[in-house]
Amino acid sequence: MKCRFWRTACAAGLCLVVLTGAALAGSVRIIVPQYSARTGPFFAEVERDFEAANPDTDIQIEMVPREDLRRRLTTGLGEGTNPDLAIIGQRWLVDFVKLQAIEPLDGFIGDELKGRFIDSFIQAGMMDGKIQGLPFTASVSALYYNKDLFGKAGIAEPPKTWDELKAAAEKVSALGGGIYGYGLPGKGVEADISYYYVMWGQGVEVIDENGRSGLASDGAIAAAKFYKELIDKGATQPAVTAFPREGVENLFKEGKLGMVIAAPLLAKEIKEAGRGFNYGVATIPAGPTGARGTYGETDLAVMFKNSKSKEEAWKFLDYLFTAPLRARFTQDEGFLPVTKEETGLEHYANDAELKIFVELLPLARFTPLIAGWEIVAQRTIEALQKVYLGGDADQILKAVAEEINRILLK
Repeated sequence: MKCRFWRTACAAGLCLVVLTGAALAGSVRIIVPQYSARTGPFFAEVERDFEAANPDTDIQIEMVPREDLRRRLTTGLGEGTNPDLAIIGQRWLVDFVKLQAIEPLDGFIGDELKGRFIDSFIQAGMMDGKIQGLPFTASVSALYYNKDLFGKAGIAEPPKTWDELKAAAEKVSALGGGIYGYGLPGKGVEADISYYYVMWGQGVEVIDENGRSGLASDGAIAAAKFYKELIDKGATQPAVTAFPREGVENLFKEGKLGMVIAAPLLAKEIKEAGRGFNYGVATIPAGPTGARGTYGETDLAVMFKNSKSKEEAWKFLDYLFTAPLRARFTQDEGFLPVTKEETGLEHYANDAELKIFVELLPLARFTPLIAGWEIVAQRTIEALQKVYLGGDADQILKAVAEEINRILLK
C-alpha cells in the first residue's frame, strides 16, 4: 500500500519526503477541490486506473475543501510544499502567475487536445498570451422565467431581446401583490455582472481590445439607462441596491419574480425546495444588433513551475481529459461541459434546461485576468448603485471609466 502524505495512518518519518516540495520524478501530487461526495471516489478510481497503465508513476491525490484550497496552495508555495498539479479558481490565476509559480502548458498541449475545448473556455485560462491552465469545470447563466406569472400576465413566450424583457417585466409587475417582473441584483460581489449582460447585448466588452474600460462607451451608458428605466417603471423588485444575487434568487424561488438570470444551480435549488411552480429556462436576451453574452465560471487545472515530474504530471493531466472520464466527472458533479464532444451527448441534448445552458457556453465571458480586478469590480458596482439611485449615467460611468483606466495602467 502506498504512503499518502495526507493520510494520518502514515508514520511521520515515512511521509517526510513527500512534504518537502513538489513530488520527485516518477510521482505526481495533485490537489483537488472537494466538489461533492462523488469527487473522492471518482479521483480514487482515476488514480488506480492510471497507475495500472503507468506502473512507474505514483499518483498522489489530496482532496481539500474548496474554502481552504487557495490558502492551502498559497501556504504551500511559500513553504515549498506545493503539489505538481492543482485545480484552482480561474480568478486566482492572476496571483499565481504574478508569483511566477505556474508552468505554461503551451509546450505540452497539442493541437488535437486544444481543439477539444470550447473556445471561450480555453481562452479563460490564457494569460500573457500563454495557456496557463486548462478548464476543468464549466458554468454559465441563463434567463429563468416563471411560467405561471407569465400566463397570468398574458405573455406567451420568454423574451428574446432586452426590449421584450422590459415589456414582459412591466406586465408581470402590473399583476401587483408583491410580484415583480425582473430580479436585478444591485449589491454584493456580482452586482456588476447583472449589468454586463445588457452591456454585452450592446456589443460592448468590459475591457476592450486596447486594455481599456468599456464603461464610457455609448453602449455601456445605454445599458445602465436601460436598468434605470426598469427600476423607475417598477419593473424590478424595490430597493434594488439592497439586494445581492442570492436575494433576487430567493425571491424567484418564492414565486415573487417573473424573471431572473442565474446559473444551473438555481434549478437544482428549486427542485430540492419543492416550491411547486412552473418555470422555464431561456437564452440570454439579445441586444439591438443581436449581440448577447453570458457570465462564465471555470476552475482551471494548472501545473506548478517547481514540479520535478512535469512529463508525468502532463501525462496524468492529459488522461483526465479523455472523453469517458470528462463525461462522467461533469455529469456526476452537475457541471456543464468544457469540451465540444461532450455538448453533443444525450445527457444534455435530451434535457430542455441543460440544452439552453450548453448552447450559451460559446458565448461565455469570464473575470478578466488582470491585476486589481477586485478594485475595478467594486468601483463599477458603486457607480451602478449611484445610477440606480438617480445619478446621471453619462457622468458617473465616464468618471469611473477614467478611474478604472488608471488602475489598469498600474
